[in-house]
Amino acid sequence: MKYTFEILGVSPVLDFFNHQQTLSQRKVPPRLKYLGTYHCTLDALIESAETLPSQADWGIDQAVDSVIQFWMNHPEIISYWKQRLNDAGKDNLLVSRVADFESLKAEFESLISSSNR
Repeated sequence: MKYTFEILGVSPVLDFFNHQQTLSQRKVPPRLKYLGTYHCTLDALIESAETLPSQADWGIDQAVDSVIQFWMNHPEIISYWKQRLNDAGKDNLLVSRVADFESLKAEFESLISSSNR
């Protein structure tokens, strides 16, 4: 299974927690997770990806590989978000998303259909 990984931004911890609570109350594609870390390091991102639930048939090795590939191929994006996280202060998280392509497509379609209501 092939995964995509992206850094989405910086968020206050409480906002991220509230977002995760909202997601838990709706049907989210099985292999799509939002991750939060206090540090913008490869180790922190890998550690967050390794917490993905095993019951959803995650290919953890492939998900971690997508994190590593993102880190290796996007140094300017990493640098940008590392600075934004430092600027935001200690009560904030770096928010990222890991998903397989089918789950990501389903999430986008869900967002589009809910915005048309």
